Amino acid sequence: MIGDMERMVAVGLVWGATNALMRRGALLWDQTIKSSSAPQSNPPNLRRKILVSLESWVKLFLFWQYSLPFLINLSASATFFALISDAPISLAVPVTNATTFAATAIFGMLLGEQTRVRLALLGTGFIVSGIWLCIT
Repeated sequence: MIGDMERMVAVGLVWGATNALMRRGALLWDQTIKSSSAPQSNPPNLRRKILVSLESWVKLFLFWQYSLPFLINLSASATFFALISDAPISLAVPVTNATTFAATAIFGMLLGEQTRVRLALLGTGFIVSGIWLCIT
């Protein structure tokens, strides 16, 4: 059976991976919006602004490059809340957040984001050391 510590690290890894994927999806969404936007001829009223905003939210949710990582991220959040009901919060929060930070940096690099690799690896090393100190 998986222990609390493994679940904390797993949640952090999922959050980190989906953070990087959501960022990539958001950038792709921005490119899609910029390429398809047409200039407005008249200023929209409040009702029109609300409808346009809701339409944008629906389109974003249907944009799988963003919505799929978002839904996976939300499922990890539900797992985290279940986890902190059993594990000490003073351990669960630092371990999960540190793992998330490191995983976001690593997955961002894997997705081709501009990163200072040496500094990211040094920071990740410090994070792993901090997690180890929390565990022991």
